[in-house]
Amino acid sequence: MALNKKTVDDINVKGKRVLVRCDFNVPLKNGEITDETRINAALPTINKLIADGGKVILCSHLGKVKNGPNEGESLAPVAARLSEKLGKEVVFVADYNVTGEAATATVAAMNEGDVVLLQNTRFRGKEETKNGEEFSKELADLADDYVCDAFGSSHRAHASVEGVTKFITAKGGNNAVGYLMQKEIEFLGNAVENPVRPFVAILGGAKVADKLNVISNLLEKCDTLIIGGGMAYTFLKAQGKEIGNSLCDDTKFDYCLEMMAKAEKLGKKLLLPVDSGVIAAFPNPIDAEIDVDYVSVDAIPADKEACDIGPETAALYAEAVKTAKTVVWNGPMGVFENPVLAKGTIAVAKALAETDATTIIGGGDSAAAVNQLGFGDKMSHISTGGGASLEFLEGKELPGVVAADNK
Repeated sequence: MALNKKTVDDINVKGKRVLVRCDFNVPLKNGEITDETRINAALPTINKLIADGGKVILCSHLGKVKNGPNEGESLAPVAARLSEKLGKEVVFVADYNVTGEAATATVAAMNEGDVVLLQNTRFRGKEETKNGEEFSKELADLADDYVCDAFGSSHRAHASVEGVTKFITAKGGNNAVGYLMQKEIEFLGNAVENPVRPFVAILGGAKVADKLNVISNLLEKCDTLIIGGGMAYTFLKAQGKEIGNSLCDDTKFDYCLEMMAKAEKLGKKLLLPVDSGVIAAFPNPIDAEIDVDYVSVDAIPADKEACDIGPETAALYAEAVKTAKTVVWNGPMGVFENPVLAKGTIAVAKALAETDATTIIGGGDSAAAVNQLGFGDKMSHISTGGGASLEFLEGKELPGVVAADNK
């Protein structure tokens, strides 16, 4: 999927009001931001628009907002951190209506290079419903041009992601993508559509169901597909192996066998664990000390649960990575939140860190694992969107990408 979309380098924003959809869905604890990765990722685009003399209006969601607007999910802490990082005041519009009179008045008073942050877009209720149409128009009324830089939300056809673009187009404005979106699309797009080979894809995580279409799509694109995490045990049970109390989706055996047959027919390698770390019961709390036995996948005890790949599997997977020129990884190899059960995930992360290949981490738990384990700076690209990168790897078109103007 080549990026043939207008970027912030293709539009002239001097003196114009530019609405920028960012991903400021940051983790908060007692009102304090505990991880600033997403804020930092937005800075290059924001700084570019400021430097070009735009009037920069930022918007984002934060949290799921299940019980209506509340101060615990306000974007006020983000405005404060952004002000520090940009070295200038980011005016925060605290109005729960998001696009009401306060927003209109604040935007009207803006000068070139000023920055305003609107309140949490999800405070407006379900922005993907009919309410979304009205909200989309109100967002567009605040701006002349629109920039989407929220890859993590680009798979959602929401008012602030896709809906707003129709109204910007209607008034003759531009819909462009920011630097973060551009980078995501180029890395993920090239990896899937035009990879330097050998291309190795690694899929982990708990459920096969979450990655049905990804497995099928990647088998057609990659040379080797590695499967780890809880989803591997559905494949192993489909082969007739005893997996004890390990995670399993009994409705997906036919699918797993079909994928193994597909790999064979296409001449692709599909690697599954050959040994596992097994435990008596799931750790509670998740990082509690725990006893682990390593056994062959042909000898998993009926009363044990497999929660990590074993050392032989880790070596097998690392060897496959060593020969690769492109690696995409989505999903941990085990319960990486527990230090003892993180060994498989660490081994794979280490193999990726030591290779010269282009290494792309597909957001979500894999990104968290790589960062927590200290390998983040060794990867070519860490995606900021878990769900979005998965849908991208499935071969789906993302609404937030499609909605941007073509060059």
